[in-house]
Amino acid sequence: MTTRRRLLQTSAALALTACTTSPTRQPAAKPNILFIMADDLGYADLSCYGRREYTTPESDRLAASGTRFLQGYANSPVCSATRTALITGRYQYRLSVGLEEPLQGARDVGLPPDHPTLPGLLREAGYQTALIGKWHLGRLPKYSPHLSGYDHFWGFREGSIDYFTHDGFGNRPDLWDGDEPIEMSGYLTELLGDRTVQMMDEMAKSDKPFFMSLHFNAPHWPWEGPEDQAEAERLAKIGGTSLIHFDGGSLETYAEIVKSMDAQIGRVLARLDALDIADNTIVIFTSDNGGERFSDTWPFTGKKIELLEGGIRVPLIVRWPGVSRPGSISDQTAMSMDFMPTLVAAGGAAPHPGHPMDGIDLRNAIAGTAPASRKLYFRYLHLAQQAHRDGDWKYLKIAENTFLFNVADDPLERTNLKERYPEKYAAMAAAYEAWNATMLSLDPDAQTHGYPGSWLADHFSSPEH
Repeated sequence: MTTRRRLLQTSAALALTACTTSPTRQPAAKPNILFIMADDLGYADLSCYGRREYTTPESDRLAASGTRFLQGYANSPVCSATRTALITGRYQYRLSVGLEEPLQGARDVGLPPDHPTLPGLLREAGYQTALIGKWHLGRLPKYSPHLSGYDHFWGFREGSIDYFTHDGFGNRPDLWDGDEPIEMSGYLTELLGDRTVQMMDEMAKSDKPFFMSLHFNAPHWPWEGPEDQAEAERLAKIGGTSLIHFDGGSLETYAEIVKSMDAQIGRVLARLDALDIADNTIVIFTSDNGGERFSDTWPFTGKKIELLEGGIRVPLIVRWPGVSRPGSISDQTAMSMDFMPTLVAAGGAAPHPGHPMDGIDLRNAIAGTAPASRKLYFRYLHLAQQAHRDGDWKYLKIAENTFLFNVADDPLERTNLKERYPEKYAAMAAAYEAWNATMLSLDPDAQTHGYPGSWLADHFSSPEH
C-alpha cells in the first residue's frame, strides 16, 4: 500500500540522478571529514529537497552520490544553541551557552574551553582541525575556536555579519584570521570558499587526516546577493546588521544567496577530486536551524525560532565512500548532536567518559539499515515552547496551548489528536517533563530571538487559540 510517507519520499526525490550502486572499497586510512553547515537554510531550500524557483546543482550532485535524510533535525530553532549541541554531542541545555544566543554586548557566556568537543577529540586522535566561517559560541578572550579544539580558524565570531562590509552588530568589524582581526574585500560566501580551498591544499600535504568545518553565513540575513554591494552600503549608513534587515530582501535575492553558496560547495568538492582525496573524505551538509523569511519549509509549517517542524527540520546529506549508497534515502530521525558520536567513531577517537554524549552513532543509518525509532526533545524560551518527538508522534506546547500530532500523517501539524488519544498525549507530556528535569533550568534573563510580529507570537499570543 502506498503511504503518505512514501509519497513524500517520492516527491522529495526530484532532481536527483539515479545512480547504480556498486561495491566501493573501504578506505584503509582514517577518513578526512568535511562538515558543511548552512545558516537558516529551510528544509526545502535545495532543489533536491523540492525547491522549484531555482536549482542547486552542486548540492543535488552531493545528494546523488550519498545519502539524503528526510528526517534530519537541528537541535534548536536558533543557531548558537544548535552549534553547542553539534560541537559537544549533547543536548545544549546541559550548558549555559546553550540556553541563549551569545550576541555582541550580551552577557559573558560561551562554550567552556575545558568541555570536550568534536574537533578536540579528533585532534587527540591525530587529526588536523580547522573552522572556516561562523563560530558564535562566545567572544574573546575567554572563548575561541582555538580554545575548543580547532587548530585553525578563519571567519567571524558573532551571529551574523554583512556579506560585503564584514561588519557585525553595531557596525563592528568581525572578520578574523585566528585571533587577529583582518580586513578583506569581497562577498563573504566566496571568501569562505576561497579560504576553504586554500586550507584544504595545505592540509592535504600532511600525512595526517583533517577535520574541516565550513560554516557559511548564507542564507542568513542581511539579504544581499553577490551583486548587492549597494544594499550593504545602505545598511552601513543606517546601523548595519543590528537592524536585522527587517525591510530588505526578496525571493529573487534569496535565490542568489543560496545559489552562491551552492557554487562554493561545488568548488570545495571539486578540490577534493583534484587533490585525489574524495574517495577518503566524508562530506556532510546540513543547516543549523529551519528557514527564515524567504525560505521554503514545505511540507512543514513554521520557521526559525519555532518548534513547529519547519523551524527544526533541516536538509541533511551525507556522502561517505564505502558506507553510504549513491542516491539513497534514509528515514532515520537524526539530530545535530548525532554527528559527534558518529564522527568520533569514524575517526577512531575516544569519547570522553566524564561527558557522555546524548547523540547516537548514525553509521548504520548512513549505510542503509532500517530506521530505528528514538525520542527527541526540544525547548525554546520564546513563548515557552516545548516539543517531544517519539516515533511518528510529536507533543508540542506553545505558550499555554498543547498539541499531539502524528507528523508522518500530518506534516503540516494541523490535526490536534490530544483528545482522540489522551493516554498517548499524557505519556508524551510526562516524558517531556521527566527529560526536562535532567537539564539546566530555563534562564529568563537569557538572550533569545523573539521577533515582534512573528506569525508564532501573533497566532499563539493567548490561551484562547
